Amino acid sequence: MMIVNALPSLEAWSRLFCQLEVPILRESAVALAAMIEDEDRASPIAIGRLAQADPLLTLRILALAARHRSRRAVTDTETAVTGVVMMGLGRFFDDFRSPTVVEDLLADDPEALAGLQQVIDRGFRAAGFALGFAVHRLDTDAEVIQEAAMLHDFAEMLLWCRAPALARRIRDRQAADPALRSAQAQLEVLNIRLHDLQRALMQAWHLPELLAQITDRDHLDNPQVRNVVLAVDIARHTQFGWDNPAVPDDLTEIGRLLNLTPESARRKVMGLDA
Repeated sequence: MMIVNALPSLEAWSRLFCQLEVPILRESAVALAAMIEDEDRASPIAIGRLAQADPLLTLRILALAARHRSRRAVTDTETAVTGVVMMGLGRFFDDFRSPTVVEDLLADDPEALAGLQQVIDRGFRAAGFALGFAVHRLDTDAEVIQEAAMLHDFAEMLLWCRAPALARRIRDRQAADPALRSAQAQLEVLNIRLHDLQRALMQAWHLPELLAQITDRDHLDNPQVRNVVLAVDIARHTQFGWDNPAVPDDLTEIGRLLNLTPESARRKVMGLDA
């Protein structure tokens, strides 16, 4: 199903996305099919490696694990690997025998596939920065922080998958007016902000509380939140080069987070991006 027209409210958007299957990349679908055929290839670690290369697979695993979590469980399943371990391979594969594949959804719209890939690539860079910052800070939740940065813009990924015409309209408006902020462009085109949709979906899918907390820009006093947000921001601002005027401020804030000078922060970031 493709969404052509904007829905009237956040509730309507959230309800529809909860009804739609989260698609995964073809490479993930092929690898999972091979594991189903040959159990010797299957393990939570192997599936976790696939998830590291496919944020939509990660998202789907976390939502699936939340549905299967025992009421007696005292902690959330915070990563794709622990989600698969908790469910067991049999229950996990039951959900992936005929998954919706992104490349099939967008087979007639290569521009949308390119737009989605751009968001995914940005998420991978953000995840690399976030992990590097977390390791520097000796944060014991480094793996969750890395995953949170990769998933930070998952609502935008889903929009490219299910409403590519609307995603294009947002992109084109911002290209025509560089001063137009993302949230305003989203409101004009979608009647909602993607940040609000993402929070609603995290609640509806019962995604891990820690993941929800450290992707919430309303809590920048938390070092883990700043870690994720600064990683996402520097990845976004340098996606097409390092001459974006926002980069110096990003590096100053990263230096504060890591107790480095802005120049040392630049070297750190450049090293992580190598």
